[in-house]
Amino acid sequence: MSHKSPLREDKTCLNCNHVVASRFCPNCGQENTESRKTFHHLFIHFFEDLTHYENAFWKTIKNLLLRPASLTKEYLSGKRLSYLAPVRLYIFISFVTFFLISLLPSNIAEEIKADEARTEKKQTKAAGGLVKFTESNEIEDTINISPQELKLKSLLNEGKLSKKEYDTLLDYTQKSEDKQKVDFAFGGKKYKSIKQMDSLQKFGKDKLNPVSFWFAKKLMKVTQKKDSDEIIPAFIESFKHNIPKALFVYMPLFAFLLWLFYDKKKWYYFDHGIFTLHYFSFMLLIILISTFLIQFIYLFGENGVTETIDISLNLIIPIWFIYYFYRSSKNFYQGTRITSFIKSSLLLFLNTILMFFVLMFFIIYSFITIH
Repeated sequence: MSHKSPLREDKTCLNCNHVVASRFCPNCGQENTESRKTFHHLFIHFFEDLTHYENAFWKTIKNLLLRPASLTKEYLSGKRLSYLAPVRLYIFISFVTFFLISLLPSNIAEEIKADEARTEKKQTKAAGGLVKFTESNEIEDTINISPQELKLKSLLNEGKLSKKEYDTLLDYTQKSEDKQKVDFAFGGKKYKSIKQMDSLQKFGKDKLNPVSFWFAKKLMKVTQKKDSDEIIPAFIESFKHNIPKALFVYMPLFAFLLWLFYDKKKWYYFDHGIFTLHYFSFMLLIILISTFLIQFIYLFGENGVTETIDISLNLIIPIWFIYYFYRSSKNFYQGTRITSFIKSSLLLFLNTILMFFVLMFFIIYSFITIH
């Protein structure tokens, strides 16, 4: 039920200075209520505005889930105040889906083990593979000391080497390590630093092509900042953040394919765009519901039953997406079963190919944006 704010005693519209006889201004449509409100009123106003007042939100969700294409037909027929606008619906569901999924807990036990393994690896690497402990059980400061240096230092402390011999051998060891040190290899070439890579690309004879050079330089920057076991998780995290962008970019392409397949005199690109917004909103909503359902069943523990339900849902949901698209296409475009099936199948096939290229673009983009 809508919580209406009290009317102002002054009957002059705050927006256009027109005389307001009732609640809404007959000139501009603004509600003649107090402009300064409590936090309670602000919260209620936000929720009602987001859900388009009264039961419009739940009516929209019900039709979206249970009546394929009915929402699109109703909207295009002119019944627009009874439902959420397609763009607002998509933005709202998209925001809620990706925001709530990001809040879901991950496997904490595995994360702790992974963090401990990374910490141990860094400590061992920093100590040159040998970690020593003092009497106070603290790790000895052996940062940036190689195994050879530690061995020479041990021989010096035991009196088996003189200071002069130690300095001579240490100098030889460091020079030998510098000659053998290779930080990065790409395309059969080895580089010690980005600066060296830039110099060889600018002045060297055997240069990389521009695309290979750009990719190699980016890869070297990433590998210098992160260990090999940290790159893939960082990439996956970056890709997850870019999924909403990929869907937003892909929707006009999805609508364009619909425009190519159906009668251009009967259906405008705008009509296909509304159909696309509703279909993508449906998919995101199902992903949200299924994600929380899977999280819920795993509260009862990991066993054969919960794993079976999880696998079943992961198989059923893609089939449901395909079936829903077929039913939506048939109901909206008013084709026969055979025609709708053939067109839906071709459209899904072409969209799979097109989506592959869009995802490849965002995979590259995700790689570029790894921090």
